[in-house]
Amino acid sequence: MRRLMAAMSGAAAAGHAFPAWAAGAGVPHIDGSGLGLLWGVPFAGILLSIAILPLVVPQLWHHHFGKISAAWALAFLVPAVAVFGTGVAAYELAHTLLLEYIPFIVLLWALFTVVGGIRLVGDLRSSAGTNTAMLAIGTVLASWMGTTGAAMLMIRPLIRANAWRKNQAHVMVFLIFLVANVGGALTPIGDPPLFLGFLKGVPFFWPTSALFLPMLVVVGSLLAIFFFLDSYLFTRETAQPPNDRTGERLGVEGGINIPLLGAIVGAVLLRGVWHSGVDITIHHVPVPLESIASNLLLVAIGLLSLRLTRQETRVGNAFSWGPIAEVAKLFAGIFITIVPVIAILRAGPDGAMSGLVALVTGPDGRPIDAWYFWLSGGLSSFLDNAPTYLVFFNLAGGDPAVLTSSLASTLVAISAGAVFMGANTYIGNAPNFMVKAIAEERGVKMPSFFGYMAWAGIFLIPLFALVTVIFFL
Repeated sequence: MRRLMAAMSGAAAAGHAFPAWAAGAGVPHIDGSGLGLLWGVPFAGILLSIAILPLVVPQLWHHHFGKISAAWALAFLVPAVAVFGTGVAAYELAHTLLLEYIPFIVLLWALFTVVGGIRLVGDLRSSAGTNTAMLAIGTVLASWMGTTGAAMLMIRPLIRANAWRKNQAHVMVFLIFLVANVGGALTPIGDPPLFLGFLKGVPFFWPTSALFLPMLVVVGSLLAIFFFLDSYLFTRETAQPPNDRTGERLGVEGGINIPLLGAIVGAVLLRGVWHSGVDITIHHVPVPLESIASNLLLVAIGLLSLRLTRQETRVGNAFSWGPIAEVAKLFAGIFITIVPVIAILRAGPDGAMSGLVALVTGPDGRPIDAWYFWLSGGLSSFLDNAPTYLVFFNLAGGDPAVLTSSLASTLVAISAGAVFMGANTYIGNAPNFMVKAIAEERGVKMPSFFGYMAWAGIFLIPLFALVTVIFFL
């Protein structure tokens, strides 16, 4: 535990969360116009490993996912050293770690730690209205405590309330739809893709206004569908709700963590409002003082949560460091292997992915928003939505000033696709599998992998088509 804290503190001190601009003159960076598609194999390999290996060889994956991630990272770094030299490879590694990975994982760690100290308690009676209200509350919370945090907060009360029912899997499915995915669309804290956008220079509250209407269409429709579906399934229940209610009032344990969530938002905003003009340069990578301060604050908030939260509350939440350790190891590999892919995309029509550029670009040279929505969403359904967002962000030019003004609709399409369509499969977003695992552990018979996709095909795909017609055509 001490080693973990020391590592987090060191990462915070080194981390940098400002836009990752193209390397300037004299900086030994990789020129994407000279790279072939083979350089993208490690990136594709690690994403496919995440998607397939947990299903095919779960024991192997569980015990060796960190080694697999490291192997794919080395599959890029070793050839990069051989072809471009140690200086170039070291610069690309430092650039990725300092400007993107470290601030990303420090924020996730802080959110994971603080939310893990909040527990809903009390005697909750199941009904269609109650279940819908709980999903609505979780959806709102998701943008402010992260989709993982909100899903973990809401799942146990919902399971307890509906434990007597024969038909309860649909509650977990809609929890994944709403709380674990769509609900995270309004802030960079809500879902990792939006935080990467913030690191690239997208204003903190830009998603709040830009994605509000598309999210409202999807959320409003899903909540209405769920209410009528749950009401119908209640009429088909053969069991009766238990009469042994404890009478325990609804409440929150670990309330000290609620203001700490607000402190996390403040620490993230610090990066955008304070411009010290002081940088620490590490191998050509400038690290602003405000970014160091922000990351140290996030670590301090997490440590304060650990100190102030009763151990019983975390035990009741089944809190452990396993999930965040897994995310840290896997994303280290993802951020390293995505380096040549981003370089190729930055080359635009001169790069090896010129065909993809042509597909999403109209004859007038403007992006085709509908293609951006479905391609970013389609890949996010089966791969990780954070690097998928990063790929299409760069494909659209990678300039946050342009993407939040004249090309704002394109960034909305990319963001909505990455956040919304992570709900299409169990592997589209990390909380999806966590919800499935916890529900099955508590006796809920969840749909199979393809069974869940059938639920998504029935309820989500038509809504995404509606969103396309309304916002992207």
